[in-house]
Amino acid sequence: MNFNQFNLDSRLNDGIKREGYHTPTPIQLAAIPLALAGHDLIGTAQTGTGKTAAFVLPILHKLLTGPRNRTRALIITPTRELAEQIHQAIGSLRGGTNIRSIAIYGGVGAAVQIEALHRGVEIVVACPGRLLDHIQNKHAKLGQLEVLVLDEADRMLDMGFLPDIKRILQHVPVRRQTMLFSATFPKEIERLAAQTLHKPERVAIGLARPVHTVTHTLYPVPHHLKRGLVIKLLQQTDTNSVLIFTRTKHRAQRLAKQIAGSGFKVTSLHSNRTQGQRRAALKGFKQGRYQIMVATDIAARGLDIDSISHVINYDMPDTADAYIHRIGRTGRAKRTGEAFTLITADDQALVQKIEKIMKQKLPRQTLPDFNYDVPKPDYPQTARKPKPRNKRTSPARSHYRARQI
Repeated sequence: MNFNQFNLDSRLNDGIKREGYHTPTPIQLAAIPLALAGHDLIGTAQTGTGKTAAFVLPILHKLLTGPRNRTRALIITPTRELAEQIHQAIGSLRGGTNIRSIAIYGGVGAAVQIEALHRGVEIVVACPGRLLDHIQNKHAKLGQLEVLVLDEADRMLDMGFLPDIKRILQHVPVRRQTMLFSATFPKEIERLAAQTLHKPERVAIGLARPVHTVTHTLYPVPHHLKRGLVIKLLQQTDTNSVLIFTRTKHRAQRLAKQIAGSGFKVTSLHSNRTQGQRRAALKGFKQGRYQIMVATDIAARGLDIDSISHVINYDMPDTADAYIHRIGRTGRAKRTGEAFTLITADDQALVQKIEKIMKQKLPRQTLPDFNYDVPKPDYPQTARKPKPRNKRTSPARSHYRARQI
């Protein structure tokens, strides 16, 4: 099957060709006909499967008829990077049509966003917090919305956006088409879907296992030797495009500096960086100016770079689902990729879960020229000074103040 068989508006053909779409991916094949028919939809698909086009193309097709200069479609997403990527996909796929979209998120000035909203755009791609600000200040008007997409719903739950989403839903019409995409479905997301969608169709593609184009290798190592091992791995690897995941933003920043000290061109992506720095990091990594990017899970959510050859898990993620999302950043667009994961004794339970999902034991490997016997350094203990007690504050008063803070 090819895209012509979806009977999309012919004005979208140029954009489809520009993006290099020929044969639909499984999620596109399953979701596009349902979306075009106006059904509410619950979609599950792994990263790199073409999910964005599965909802963007039906939206564009719908908006090519009907009124203009008002918000008719809203796509809510958890991160700035993902909002920008969806906005760019809309710009490419709309071809020569005059459908307009705007990406709305925090960390940048609001003036350009406000001007675009007042001028009128058909599609708004937004992160929940900044969108709520525009709604409350009456810049964003959603009373004539026709299509709502909740993308990466489980990640929005993880980031604490669920209350914001529920407040946004109070400002959109009850009669609308709603599409919800989520990699996992904890009880909170199931409840949200039940409250938000009307008789939804379900589409699940490749839910259980990571993409088959990725090979996996585990590298057992003590905690204190992780940095040395990852640098040794990089020295023995084709480092044209390597994405390294850490658990915290502070570790991402510190590790990036240590890798740079070993002679690599490296950048980092985490929430302590400004929006301008994040954009520059992504652009430089995409264009090959940086060989390596060190990132946290939240910052890299939705990262869409087909050329990544290796993913390295410096820290194991919290869940097996998060592991699948991470390694899905490589092996995209029919390319092959490799996933290296540094594991410690604390990671064994999660490794077993991942192996159960993949129905195979993942290979363990050690580097013959790396010294695993280096002892853990002794760090001097710093004596803690006792905290001064405030004699004038009674215990009852302290309890009251704590509750108020």
